[in-house]
Amino acid sequence: MRIPAPPYIETIKPYIPGKPIEEVERELGLAHTVKMASNENPLGPSPRAVEALKGFLDKIHIYPDGAGFYLCRALGARYGVDPARIILGNGSVEIVEMSARAYLCPGVNAVFSQGAFAMYPIACQIVNAEARQAPMRDRTHDLHAMLDLMDEKTRLVIVANPNNPTGTYNALRDVERFLERVPETALVVMDEAYKEFVDAPDYGSALPLLDRFPNLIVLGTFSKAYGLAALRVGYGFAQPEVITTLHKVRSPFNTSAPAQVAALAALDDEAFVQTYLALNRVELAYLTGELKAMGLQVTPSVTNFLMVDVPMDADECFRALLREGVIVRPQKSGGFPRSLRVTVHTREGNDRFLAATKKVLGR
Repeated sequence: MRIPAPPYIETIKPYIPGKPIEEVERELGLAHTVKMASNENPLGPSPRAVEALKGFLDKIHIYPDGAGFYLCRALGARYGVDPARIILGNGSVEIVEMSARAYLCPGVNAVFSQGAFAMYPIACQIVNAEARQAPMRDRTHDLHAMLDLMDEKTRLVIVANPNNPTGTYNALRDVERFLERVPETALVVMDEAYKEFVDAPDYGSALPLLDRFPNLIVLGTFSKAYGLAALRVGYGFAQPEVITTLHKVRSPFNTSAPAQVAALAALDDEAFVQTYLALNRVELAYLTGELKAMGLQVTPSVTNFLMVDVPMDADECFRALLREGVIVRPQKSGGFPRSLRVTVHTREGNDRFLAATKKVLGR
C-alpha cells in the first residue's frame, strides 16, 4: 500500500545535514575526526548555559512556557525591543517556515537569492507557492535582481545577511534602499544568523529599521556565536501584527524549556562570545591566507565559515577529505559544483584541514 503525497511534496529534495562525527568514524574506521561542516562553535557551548542546564534537569517533566516569556523579555532588554514584538523558533529556520506557512499559498510567490540557505526553497515548496530565485552577483545577494522578480503577488522576500553558504553580505544602506522598494504587501525576512561575526564598517543589523518598515522581520539565533546548536533556539523581531500572525501557525511548545533556560543564561555570557569572536577573526584570516597560498580561490567571508573553490568535483573532494578524517560541506547541490563550505575551527582543526587539503589536491 502506498499513500500518495501531493506532487509538490513528492518533488521536494530534503535538506541533508552535515555528517555527524560518530557516523563518519563508524563508517570509515577513523578516530579524532574534525568536523568543519556545520558552522558550529569549536569552543563548545556557553559555560553559563551548561550550568543553567544542570540546574534544570529535575524540571524536564514540566511543559515549557509556550511563548518563552522570560527569554523574550531578556531579548527585548538586550536589543531594546518590546517583548510583544519577539517570537521564538526551533532555530531561526523555523521562523522562516512559519512565515511561509502564514503568508504563502498557491497563486502567490516568494523571492530570494540563488545560492542562499537550502531551506528557503523547501519552505516555499511545502505550501505549494512559487519560488523565484534571483541570480547572485559576485556570490552576494543582488538586491536589484530580487526587486525585478517581485510583483503584486509577492508575499514573502527572504534575505540572508550575511549569506550562508557564501559568507558574503549586503551593506546596511543597500538593505535600506531595498526595503524602500519592496511592496508593502510582502513580508521581508532578514535572516541575520551570522550577524555577530561581522566586522565590516558598512554592515549593520536591520533591526533599527523595524519601525520604518512594518513588513520586516529580523531573525537571529543562539546556534552559532553562543554555541547552542543542539538546543535549537532562534528568535525574530517584528511588528506585533506580524508576531500575532506567526503565532497562529507556530507549533505549541516549539522551543523546549531546557533550550529557553540555556539561551537565557548564554545571553549574559558576553565574555564567552567575545572570546569566540576574537578567535574566529584570527583563524578566519589564517585559513583564508593559507588556502590562497595553495593557489585556491576563496570567497571573502565575514562569518565563521568560508567558501573555497577546488580544482575537482566538490562531492569528490568532500569524500576524499572524509577519508582523511576531516568533514566539510560540499556545495554542489546549492549551485557551486566545485566549492566547499568550511567552518573556521581552532588552529589545530584548521591545520588538520589544511594538511588534508594539500594531500587530496597534491599541493
